[in-house]
Amino acid sequence: MNNPERRDRQMLYISDDAVYQEQLPARRLTQKLNTADRSDFAAITAICRELLPNVAEPFINPPFYCDYGTHIYCKGSFFMNYNCTILDVSKVVVGDNFLCGPNVAIYSASHPLHPAVRNTAYELGLDVVIGDNVWIGGNSVICPGVTVGSNVVIGAGSVVTRDIPDWSFAAGNPARVIRAITEEDCAFYAHRRPIDAEAFAHMQTMWEEAGDSVKYPKADD
Repeated sequence: MNNPERRDRQMLYISDDAVYQEQLPARRLTQKLNTADRSDFAAITAICRELLPNVAEPFINPPFYCDYGTHIYCKGSFFMNYNCTILDVSKVVVGDNFLCGPNVAIYSASHPLHPAVRNTAYELGLDVVIGDNVWIGGNSVICPGVTVGSNVVIGAGSVVTRDIPDWSFAAGNPARVIRAITEEDCAFYAHRRPIDAEAFAHMQTMWEEAGDSVKYPKADD
């Protein structure tokens, strides 16, 4: 097998000329994205779509960095805030309604632990999988091979080294599950502040129009 084939099978590989050639389009497009007029949202969106052809609805606040772009997958809405990095040596598969704070890094790239192996220039990639409705707080790191479930919030500054189950709030270094996210959380926003009645009524209308069958609690007046 050649090195791109080994890479795509999550095997040890060497970044040779064939690997570097596959990275060139992303390097050109990230340069274009990172020097674009920040007020030209249409141009930024167009560059994002070219850079991330396997993402349905991408928008990124530049600067942004990735290795390939083509190894990033999302079936729906995908938003990353300023100064994020995705090392997409292996696949990074993200669900719908993905929100990512600033300075977040998602790494599928890795290196062998033992220096004798690492110094041979062999490296590897391990797929990262993130579910639907996930918000990753700013300055967090998602490590290679990790799966983050659906309906998860990762607290700011976390380092996620192991899988996180669905419906969890996780934080820390290394990140651990702090508590479950439940239907009761629908009545509150930051720091357990209750959602006001006007906003909550609007949300209920939006949920009904979307056909959401979950029964949410009533907000305080």
